[in-house]
Amino acid sequence: MGGLMSTWQMVFPPKAQWSTSKIPELADKIAIVTGGNSGIGKETVKALLEHNAKVYLAARNKRKAELAIEELRRQTGKEAIFLELNLADLRSVKAAAEEFLRNEKELHILFNNGGTMLPHPKDELTAQGYDLQFGTNVLGHFYLTKLLLPILTSTALQCSDEKTRVVNTSSLAHIGFPKLEFESFKGNSDLRGRIASNLYAQSKFGNIVFSNELARRFDEQGIVSTSVHPGNLTTALKDDPPLLLLLFRWILHPADMGALTQLWAGTSPEGRNLNGQYLIPWARIGKASPPAEDPALGKKLWEYMDSEVQSFENDCMNDERVSSTT
Repeated sequence: MGGLMSTWQMVFPPKAQWSTSKIPELADKIAIVTGGNSGIGKETVKALLEHNAKVYLAARNKRKAELAIEELRRQTGKEAIFLELNLADLRSVKAAAEEFLRNEKELHILFNNGGTMLPHPKDELTAQGYDLQFGTNVLGHFYLTKLLLPILTSTALQCSDEKTRVVNTSSLAHIGFPKLEFESFKGNSDLRGRIASNLYAQSKFGNIVFSNELARRFDEQGIVSTSVHPGNLTTALKDDPPLLLLLFRWILHPADMGALTQLWAGTSPEGRNLNGQYLIPWARIGKASPPAEDPALGKKLWEYMDSEVQSFENDCMNDERVSSTT
């Protein structure tokens, strides 16, 4: 009964008690928002700019990002900085992190917001051969976060009265498949085919498992890690038939409301005390599916992804050695 009530509250949240007007002055803060050119990512960038943060809008499509940056400049009078990032390609993730680190000495907030949902074809893969939804939504963000951990921890150390924050956008959809089929992450097309309709839910569950493990591992180094269900949003159905939109519009909310909870996690004073929490609309503490809290699963996923990105880095070094000798 408790789980059913929790789900009901996520689908039909009470009126918001927190708004972006409560975001404190952010003139001394630097943030990255992945997937910042559209949807709740764009609304997150907008609110940060309105409160004077320095914001890196990370996206894979430069033209779309530039259009979003120009629109946001007209709306806020402030200009975000484009950071080229394709989460479905670990080379791009590495290049994006290196570009940011060349330009900045601090990072206060990382919004792991970007992602992909229900691609066509369903068996589409990332550049390195991972299932597209796991590779983009989970592994890509893990690698980006890992590369930025040194600057996140050093920033926290410099700001003794503050903590740095990593906000991971998940979804209520995770309850549809609250487990991780590791064999489906790479290779094993038969297994991916059998659970194709669950691959998105699996990736959103993976976001929470990763977020919780990050919270366990880096709490003492000053990092606050949270996962967020942003709400049932019109953006999720934008490409679906009008009839489907009509049927579900009564429980859907606009993108600016979807950004509310992650902005609360990333900017509010109370956000300092939310480490390891799963947050729900609108700016409330919720409860994820219980398997997401399993430390053994968190450790297994972290070690798996760490091993995968280490293998990728080893391959990159080998390629560099070959190119240097030819």
